[in-house]
Amino acid sequence: MKKIDPFIVGIIAALVLGLVWRAPGGVRTGISATGDVLVAVLFFLYGLRLRTTEVVAGLTNWRVQGLIFGSTYVLFPLVGLAIHPLLVPLVGDGFATGFLYLAFLPSTIQSSVTFTSIARGDTAAAVCAATFSNVVGMFLTPLYVLVFMSVEGASSGSLVNVLTQLLLPFIVGQLLQPVLGPRIRQHPKPLRVYDQGTVIVIVLAAVLDSTAANTWNGVSVWQILALIVISCLLLALILAFTWYVAGWAKISRGGRIAVLMCGSKKSLATGLPMAQAIFPAAIIGPIAVPVIIFHQIQLLVCAIIASRLGRLPEEAELPA
Repeated sequence: MKKIDPFIVGIIAALVLGLVWRAPGGVRTGISATGDVLVAVLFFLYGLRLRTTEVVAGLTNWRVQGLIFGSTYVLFPLVGLAIHPLLVPLVGDGFATGFLYLAFLPSTIQSSVTFTSIARGDTAAAVCAATFSNVVGMFLTPLYVLVFMSVEGASSGSLVNVLTQLLLPFIVGQLLQPVLGPRIRQHPKPLRVYDQGTVIVIVLAAVLDSTAANTWNGVSVWQILALIVISCLLLALILAFTWYVAGWAKISRGGRIAVLMCGSKKSLATGLPMAQAIFPAAIIGPIAVPVIIFHQIQLLVCAIIASRLGRLPEEAELPA
């Protein structure tokens, strides 16, 4: 009998716990702060274990970077604009608007890079692409909203978080890499456990906050089912595009995994704070629900994919 992946079990447990437990504000703050620290340490460790030559190679791999950027800021928005009129009669204007907003968001950083690492892909390329996506997203997402949704406003707070919580630890790790990197690279298994544990804490914090904010109140079961189906179809479309186009472009194994993991994600951590600054308070709830649902589905699905790819030998041919 095949052993169940503890990583998948952990994510499901975090989802269920976050939905059923209305945690006190202090507990949620503590878990969120713990997640922030774990993420900062995670990127410090990424900086330590990645050779600087690998980072430069990842940044200059224009085919990989171009496909990830194109998926995030060209394909996703085009699909969102195309399906928006079809979703209004199906799930209501609020949820349909939420899917359109979702399409304009940047990629995740933590989970994209972590899943790329778990799948033994090009982590350097993933770090560069996901970080660049979030930095650009601080300007491009509000611009898309302004042009296509006629709503003004944007937040610079998330940009500061990207710079201080993620880029700064990574740079510090890179500076110390020549001294500590060889020792860190000798212990891949503990690093893998830390990667996975960080994602689980992030999922728990996100779901606990959405439950406490009563995001799920007034939402029918049929609407949730429709949102889940739409999210699954949208994710499947983007996953297929990133995987097969990267394959047709003859991108290396590591680069193809980075394109898959980074180009298919949308950031809840960036999306919700930006929504609070962009939209009136009365419509934030319905807009947030599709972002939350898609985010959790992408984590679960990509965790499964990353775990399976990670178990393949380095020399094994990737699935077509």
